[in-house]
Amino acid sequence: MNNFSEPYRARRYLAFVSMFGTTLIHKRNPYTIGCWSMAFPGFGHLLLNKYIRGYLLVLWEIFINQKIHLNLAIIYSFNGKFQAARDVLDPRFMSLYIPVYLFAIWDSYRTTVDLNKVQVLAHRENARFSEFTIGALEVNYLDKRKPWISVIWSMGIPSIGQLYLHRIVLATFILLSTIVLVYESRIILAIHYLILGDIGSSAKAVDAQWLLYFPSFYFFSLYDAYVSTVENNKLFDHALRSHLVRSYQPPGVTLTIGSKVD
Repeated sequence: MNNFSEPYRARRYLAFVSMFGTTLIHKRNPYTIGCWSMAFPGFGHLLLNKYIRGYLLVLWEIFINQKIHLNLAIIYSFNGKFQAARDVLDPRFMSLYIPVYLFAIWDSYRTTVDLNKVQVLAHRENARFSEFTIGALEVNYLDKRKPWISVIWSMGIPSIGQLYLHRIVLATFILLSTIVLVYESRIILAIHYLILGDIGSSAKAVDAQWLLYFPSFYFFSLYDAYVSTVENNKLFDHALRSHLVRSYQPPGVTLTIGSKVD
């Protein structure tokens, strides 16, 4: 239930502002969401703010990928070592991977189509929602922010862009995931040897199975930070416009740009 007190309970809300973040509904391209789920199961759901389902799919992908060594098989295939790719795969878990992978793509696409319809209905209903929340732990409010700043921070460390947008839970999840991937892949040690010019030691230090997760997490963090900032700004404009109409525009009067009021 929305945290704004009003004389009736609206059927649909455009957003929910809590101490841990702002959850909002906006139009998305179903194919874009489906492609993110194809890149990494769970990412499409995280973009839809379906956090519990997204977290479970991301954790499942990492668990089952480690069991079947899929990333290593992909690397061997790209290098033309098809026999090595077949040898490294564990067939005992392949039948568990494929159905969940296809479900993540299908469900994120289907959910996007449904939420786009819900967004149209919620926009028409234009129900009031809280734009400010304060508690013992945090303060959160709608505000205009710069998309490029969120991207720059995410380029430094994935999750900082989400933290800039006050998406506490998602930022924590991405940060913890990044720490695990950096540690297990030993990418920092590989970069250290690479800077010293020791390419051989750099190649030996890195764990390719874990390293292949990192690009997906990194670019997802950049994309999500940018899109979320843009949509939060749109939500702020919509909330301000609705407030001005309710508070200052006489009932039954429609004002357009350039019109004059006596």
